Amino acid sequence: MDNSDEKRALDKKALRKLLIEQRLNLSDRLQRADLLQRVMRIWLVGRPDAVIGAYWPIKGEFDPLPALHRWKEDGELLDQPQPRRIGLPVVDKVHKTMTFHAWYPGCPMEEDAYGIPKPKDTEVIVPTLLFLACVGYAPGGYRLGYGGGFYDRMLTTLEPRPFTVGLGYAPGFLPDFEPEAHDMPLDAILNDNGVVWPV
Repeated sequence: MDNSDEKRALDKKALRKLLIEQRLNLSDRLQRADLLQRVMRIWLVGRPDAVIGAYWPIKGEFDPLPALHRWKEDGELLDQPQPRRIGLPVVDKVHKTMTFHAWYPGCPMEEDAYGIPKPKDTEVIVPTLLFLACVGYAPGGYRLGYGGGFYDRMLTTLEPRPFTVGLGYAPGFLPDFEPEAHDMPLDAILNDNGVVWPV
């Protein structure tokens, strides 16, 4: 790692810390979350996907699970040919890999190696649509995550690649963010104001 790479890594680390702090201290976070629930539910109308991957919210992240549970219930009411399924990530810290396991409300959960709840002993499922939490997000569909690279690594191995959608609050927008070579743009980004990518 040369000096410019090291500086960029330190800048990103400081930026992540600032954005997480900002998100945790949003005075209107509940109102923003309510708006983003609505945006997400409307955005999902008409999507062909039957298996959607999401995440368990941490550090003030938006919680996508209520909207996804409604999506699953709507599928049952519409008598879809294929039952709708929701998956949450299970990370293998040693091999630095990630798979998705079926989740439903009341599903038995346990903590993963990072202390994040994950489904316990449910089957592995393969999402065709994937919602990702954004610490920050930028023009072009770029996402700033926590820096572990799990999603980027997983996405390079999945064939076909799932449709990827970032979720974040409006203050997480980074107009001057410069992506690195390994950063993969998302297919769409939603925030509490609506669809912010593609514009």
